[in-house]
Amino acid sequence: MHETILVTGGAGFIGSNFVHRWHRSHPEGRILVLDKLTYAANPSHIAGLDRVELVKGDIQNRELVTHLLDKHGIRKLVHFAAESHVDNSITGPAAFIQTNMVGTFGLLDAAREVWAGDKDTRFLHVSTDEVYGSLGETGKFHEEMAYAPNSPYSASKAGSDHLVRAYHHTYGLQTLTTNCSNNYGPRQHPEKLIPLAISRMAQNQPIPVYGDGQNIRDWLFVEDHCTAIETVIAKGTPGETYCIGGNNEWKNLDLLHLLCDLVDQQMGRPDGTSRKLLTFVKDRAGHDQRYAIDASRMEALGWHPDHAFRQGLIRTVKWCMDNNRQNP
Repeated sequence: MHETILVTGGAGFIGSNFVHRWHRSHPEGRILVLDKLTYAANPSHIAGLDRVELVKGDIQNRELVTHLLDKHGIRKLVHFAAESHVDNSITGPAAFIQTNMVGTFGLLDAAREVWAGDKDTRFLHVSTDEVYGSLGETGKFHEEMAYAPNSPYSASKAGSDHLVRAYHHTYGLQTLTTNCSNNYGPRQHPEKLIPLAISRMAQNQPIPVYGDGQNIRDWLFVEDHCTAIETVIAKGTPGETYCIGGNNEWKNLDLLHLLCDLVDQQMGRPDGTSRKLLTFVKDRAGHDQRYAIDASRMEALGWHPDHAFRQGLIRTVKWCMDNNRQNP
């Protein structure tokens, strides 16, 4: 009997890319996707894939989750489902607490019940580097750092991380946690920085730049993130946390300048056309200054990112153009 893996949030950005990756690398396995299909999900992302079944449902539905785990003999669960847009967490934090914390609790408790101490199971929880707060000019996030979340989003993810840790240490659930840097690539919702900027450039609309644009992020191509998750499932130690980064720090303004140039090239426009659209706006509340990841624990497992940033951005621009992504 071929194995079935459960992927929550598998119709979203990173989740759908992971479904495609797992589908390619496990040609005989089945994939069960549980997704609430909120505004940020798109079932077309995984449409047409054989051996993939999409179930529309909420991870907070304990009865449904227990049924799926039991009926399909699930022994591996990869948990992407989350509210993830920081701006939305500032204006409406309640949904983030419900989905990211209460929802994760429901999944953990259902898995504890169904798996009943089975040591060959794996519950991989996908989290963010934002739980660690903000860095100064030097240093990098690593697995032993204290948590210091600064937004309702990162606080809700920090809470869910702690629940995952507690379920391993208290109940012996075979959990794994990954904390990744900013992802980019195909299938990302256009509310996020890179697809939003591409959409605005294509339509000759203003591109918002928070504050002075000097905030720094470590960018990771989504396909590299997916291979990292596969690596952790296969080689990671239950109960451990793994930081996943691209070793690719960019100031927001420098990133947007590069993106402007790539879009102008793709559209055959004069150099500098898109740069004129950059518009500085009031900084985001609680805006962390710098993120950077020490991914040495992942490197010890044999993983490293394979995609150069410029090439990844070119692929992202082409995908956004081809799929007519619109402004949110």
